[in-house]
Amino acid sequence: MASAAVRVTSWHRLVVYLSTASHWTGQAGILHRLEQHLALTGVSVAIAAAVALPLGLALGHIGRGGTLAINITNIGRAVPTFAVLTLLTLSPVGIGNRSTVIALVLFALPPLVTNSYIGLREVDPEVRDAARGMGMSGWQLFRRVELPLGMPLVMAGIRIATVQVWATATIAALVGAGGLGRLITDGLSSHDEGQLLAGAVVVAVLALIVELVLALVQRRVDPLRRLRAAAATRGVDVIEP
Repeated sequence: MASAAVRVTSWHRLVVYLSTASHWTGQAGILHRLEQHLALTGVSVAIAAAVALPLGLALGHIGRGGTLAINITNIGRAVPTFAVLTLLTLSPVGIGNRSTVIALVLFALPPLVTNSYIGLREVDPEVRDAARGMGMSGWQLFRRVELPLGMPLVMAGIRIATVQVWATATIAALVGAGGLGRLITDGLSSHDEGQLLAGAVVVAVLALIVELVLALVQRRVDPLRRLRAAAATRGVDVIEP
């Protein structure tokens, strides 16, 4: 009975915190922290994509160097993000949110490089040969065949990287940066259970929303989606490249 009472009290404090208008406004409000969190996530993923996608797609097109690039970028997964964040904060580059963005970019690189490379390499060689037989140049092959067919996996990498960065950005608060993680750290330091739960719940709910939206985008960019649907209605199998 006691544990049930604690759970009820905790969720009641969460509801009270979220239903208080003053907790949504101001420099320490939920909306401002959300804006900071969106900025950290968006900038980090955009920089990582600008670096990783051209690299992964180029290596996937030529079919060489991909394993080395994947192994190098996967080093970021082996090193704890908080350790990287702390080291960068203590270094000369640790000014403002710069160290946080660098750490999150390093964390976002592996799925982007891996998925963009594998997405192009998994295109059926017979499809490539047929495209070359039609007289397509290397650029035309990449743009008209490889990229469209590899786009679902490329988009999956973007989805994974974005959700991971969104969730990981909460630890930026531990080194003094902004974002929704500040609700959690401030709630811990002030023993405000409602604020702590509010930060955790908002991060979790929005992570699920981001995952769902990007999963729908991934489904939309699949060039074979309509073909599969049409084939399913006719009861025939689709041979995918």
